[in-house]
Amino acid sequence: MSRLAPKKPSLCSDGPLTDEVCQTLSVFREILKSCYGPCGRLKLIHNNRGGRVQTTSSSAVLLNGVPLSHPVLKLLAASVMNHVSRFSDCGLFAAILGCTLIENTQRLNMASSSVIKIYRQLLNLSIAYLNSEDCSCRVKVDFKSSQTLLALARTVIASKPACMLTFKEGEYISSMVLKAFLRTVPCTVGPNACLGKVVIVPIEGNIAQDTAVLSGLLVEMPEALPLSNIKRLSSSCINVAVFNVSMSGDLSDAADGTVEISCTVSPEAAILEQLLRVGKQMVSERVGLLVCQKVVHPVLKQYLQEQHVIVVDRLGSALMEPLVQMTGAQSVASYQSAIPSNCYGLLKDLCVVSFGSKELLHLIPGEDSTVCSLVLCNRNETTLSELKIACQTAEDVLRLSLTKPFALLGGGCTETHLASYIRSKCTNRIEDVLSDLACSYTEYQLAVDSFCRSLESLARSLEHDGGESLVDLSHGHRWFVQASSPLDSYWKDLVNSCGCGLFEKHQSLDWAILGDKYPSLTPGADCSQFEETTPDLFVLDSFPAKINALQIAVETANLILDLKYIIQDVN
Repeated sequence: MSRLAPKKPSLCSDGPLTDEVCQTLSVFREILKSCYGPCGRLKLIHNNRGGRVQTTSSSAVLLNGVPLSHPVLKLLAASVMNHVSRFSDCGLFAAILGCTLIENTQRLNMASSSVIKIYRQLLNLSIAYLNSEDCSCRVKVDFKSSQTLLALARTVIASKPACMLTFKEGEYISSMVLKAFLRTVPCTVGPNACLGKVVIVPIEGNIAQDTAVLSGLLVEMPEALPLSNIKRLSSSCINVAVFNVSMSGDLSDAADGTVEISCTVSPEAAILEQLLRVGKQMVSERVGLLVCQKVVHPVLKQYLQEQHVIVVDRLGSALMEPLVQMTGAQSVASYQSAIPSNCYGLLKDLCVVSFGSKELLHLIPGEDSTVCSLVLCNRNETTLSELKIACQTAEDVLRLSLTKPFALLGGGCTETHLASYIRSKCTNRIEDVLSDLACSYTEYQLAVDSFCRSLESLARSLEHDGGESLVDLSHGHRWFVQASSPLDSYWKDLVNSCGCGLFEKHQSLDWAILGDKYPSLTPGADCSQFEETTPDLFVLDSFPAKINALQIAVETANLILDLKYIIQDVN
């Protein structure tokens, strides 16, 4: 018997934001910052236990794949991952901003409690402005036109360089994602109306422009399926039976609890008899398709195929919900009793479709179905995996636009504009604010500058090739100058349009280097110009996702800044 080691006491650390932790936080920020935006650098993730190598710039994959050891980093990553699980987008935005706020605060010679109160007030000011009718970096999503919706989808797709798409391919994929999303919106509004489901079917080896949207579901072709069975069924509506319980005939799947078996009874034979009884009922009631979430017994499968019933098993839990929604069937949870007649669903048709070398069974629903399949193609496994994540994120962003029909200007313009707005609001007539926060004017301005520099740093993170980021002194938008530009040129000769594409250069605009001190300005812009601008130039971010990411970043930074002790169990 091995000797038991005595339990060690928990380790308590005072002042968790040490120089070593701040250095680790800085490295973590640089990793995330280098992935930010459409020109972000890719990361190869491979753990020491083996497994496949992942190439990505997505926050969800990065934060899941990179092991973090320090509790501060774990806390930050957990907050961001919780945001991504709810909103899908703006994970890197939240993580980079949170890290930058913490680092900038550590450089201030101020009590963290004072900074936290000021950051909280600035967060409330920012959110109130972004939600107001006077906000100049917010665009209303017009559902009468596809322009803003397509811009939202395009921005998400273009921000994932690991997809390796050309501009033309990116445009095509964005339009396919939008088309699939629109298929999920019901045509009529009623008490029982609900959004449908987009099921992504990845196909490796085909070019991206082979991507297609099909109404209904695509499932793996059943083994040894006679084509005559499909032709026989395709002439009329097809009754569908859906089981979410295993029909393999194993005793462990039959029921829960204790089973008493007589020595004269074969349990396998008894269960098979029940399965065949259910099969005969389905045949008598003209069921044309049996779909089982798990496994179907081979004897039952052979019997049904002989009766011209198509059997699809091992469907998996992910496809059960859209299948039930599409067919109107009710999932049957037991085969030990007769199937109620109201449990059957209906399909309009069945056919076999081919994509490359892969054959799939196409379940075609009625005309008003809100379930569709996005057949997503790309050249190899790595690019296809990242493209699937991007398309899922784009669809989630489009869904969020239904709950809050607004978008924020992208390309760093919202961050730059918001920083300009905060500076203009926090310069004069702030006596009441200083009184409420119990801080001096100097302390307040230091914290405001730290907050605004964090936002501007985030906007500058979009540049990865040594170029310069500018801010115009009229609207507070971000502009970009390439690194190869001649030094003796005027800014107006080097810029074309702002990061979001809303404004183009003209003679009355002046610029300053983003991050340097520049004259105070009160930014203003008429976003109705959006309707007159070429859609290809527009960059839009999800309004709900970015608002929540801003909250998560500031609140998590405040929480970490407020830490006094870290208690760790070292056993």
